[in-house]
Amino acid sequence: MTELEKRLIQRIRSTGPMTVADYMHDCLLHPELGYYSRHDPLGVSGDFTTAPEISQMFGELLGLALVQAWLDREAPRPVCLAELGPGRGTLMADILRASRTVPEFTEALAVHLVEPSPVFREAQRQAIDLPLHHHDTIESLPRIPLFLVANEFFDALPVRQFQRDGAAWRERMVGVDNEGTLTLGLSDPVSRESLTDRLGDTCDGDIVEIRPAANVIAGEIGARIAELGGLALVIDYGGQRSLGDTLQAVRSHRSVPPLTGPGMADLTAHVDFGAIARVARPAAHTRVIPQSEFLERLGIFRRAERLAARMQGSALDSHVAALRRLTHEDEMGTLFRAMALYQEGTPLPPGFTA
Repeated sequence: MTELEKRLIQRIRSTGPMTVADYMHDCLLHPELGYYSRHDPLGVSGDFTTAPEISQMFGELLGLALVQAWLDREAPRPVCLAELGPGRGTLMADILRASRTVPEFTEALAVHLVEPSPVFREAQRQAIDLPLHHHDTIESLPRIPLFLVANEFFDALPVRQFQRDGAAWRERMVGVDNEGTLTLGLSDPVSRESLTDRLGDTCDGDIVEIRPAANVIAGEIGARIAELGGLALVIDYGGQRSLGDTLQAVRSHRSVPPLTGPGMADLTAHVDFGAIARVARPAAHTRVIPQSEFLERLGIFRRAERLAARMQGSALDSHVAALRRLTHEDEMGTLFRAMALYQEGTPLPPGFTA
């Protein structure tokens, strides 16, 4: 039993069951015992691998897309180039390297990273060769045109889970059973006005997940883009609308029970892209498309072919495997989706359709 698990059990026995969102928050962000407070989870030696860690092509293509979007918007100056949850800084480093093909863009930008983890902040300083501005929350970003990337960010924000019970909803709660083990249960019926429209597409027993923190963040992004200009690229796994229990835990690249070993595994849930688009109004949004389609539109296969021409042996094998992992339907190609938020009346961001 982890030290965090002991504290959670003590808390539940003292104050009663906690929401799934509160459980996720403590597991991931407890200042002393949380997963992101103590771990660097990325890579082969960690717990999971994100797209930027798989291949530099991912970040390079996003960097070129951001440059083109900046040019399409008459090259405003200055601009805030921001990333939410940038991990080791690999993606931002690749974005900046590719964007140097247009020096004017580099001269116009300042790099702002929304990152609460002290472990990751230090890694980002080592990876990125430009001055960095770190933020705990998005609200403190400068009020200038915003060019933002959120890759595998929203999936780690805590979710509340509601299970339909007739015309009402019961919230799934984390409690303690008679053996002193963390377990899931249901609250008494609760009133959720935000779920009223879900009575038409759900049945008894169905679970719907909502992300209060994601709504606040997406709302702030949308308001800034609508007022100040720019765009946001959101890439994550999920779908158009939440349905079902998608809470999952990963440790050492393997799925583990979410209530086992709190603080020792990454906890995520699928992203509701439709909810992000709704709360981001009045910013416009693109159609949600598979990651494979997005990367293909940005030219990943042409880029991969040019790189492959200079490779052989194991390097070529690794390159081909990385391309497959990013784009194949059995890998990240269709599970992961992409959507952009942009200012109404400005050109569509590269790689997207309306």
